[in-house]
Amino acid sequence: MTKAVAARRVDGEGAAVSAQAQVLKAPVAMPRYLEQTYWWAYVHPNAVRVFERQWLVNLILWGNYNRLRDSVFRELNAPVAGRMLQVACVYGDFTEMLARQLGPQGTLDVADVAPVQIDNLKRKINGHPRVAVHHQDSGDLVFADAAYDYVVLFFLLHEMPEAVRVKTVAEALRVVKPGGKVIFVDYHRPHWMNPFRYLMMPVLKWLEPFAMDLWRREITAWMPASVNPAKLGKRTFFGGLYQKVVITR
Repeated sequence: MTKAVAARRVDGEGAAVSAQAQVLKAPVAMPRYLEQTYWWAYVHPNAVRVFERQWLVNLILWGNYNRLRDSVFRELNAPVAGRMLQVACVYGDFTEMLARQLGPQGTLDVADVAPVQIDNLKRKINGHPRVAVHHQDSGDLVFADAAYDYVVLFFLLHEMPEAVRVKTVAEALRVVKPGGKVIFVDYHRPHWMNPFRYLMMPVLKWLEPFAMDLWRREITAWMPASVNPAKLGKRTFFGGLYQKVVITR
């Protein structure tokens, strides 16, 4: 499949100026699973008004939002001089704080398939000169191979049926450079003594029907067999309920 080739230049004041030349491609369609399963959280316009609250995002993660967010930043060689890609928008201040990790030459692209989420993020970043937002499907990214130094997926995989998850992981690994990092933060099967294991199980089964996949399998299980990482790291948080997996190409 033909991919668009994206280039960036930096003007004399350090502001990134897009110089993208994209091949013609059919409009990005909203995935059926997203409309059917997550309309209430990401698709309906009222979702933003309900969930775009820092305290609520932190509450949903049982007070671990800042800790998990900052664990991503520790994987970066900040200030970042290269290119970063965030796959899917995130409620809360994640993208704004990620943009603060950029150096004068660094850039951040964010790709999301939901127009409502794209519009919300554009309001939050408020014209940041080195952050660009793209309407794209995570399983078919319109970016060149080996285009990014870092690719970040923050609580995305658990929201996807397995077939979509496999494509998304493959695309994230395709667009990262040799030596670059793909950083996943998501749910994980907690320790059997963690009381949140028994609280979260019915909640996830009810509201997040694909999330239990991450309790049963490692994220690396959805990695293409052809990929041989230079380095693989994993850390769990909050009694194992959350995980960070870092794949270095």
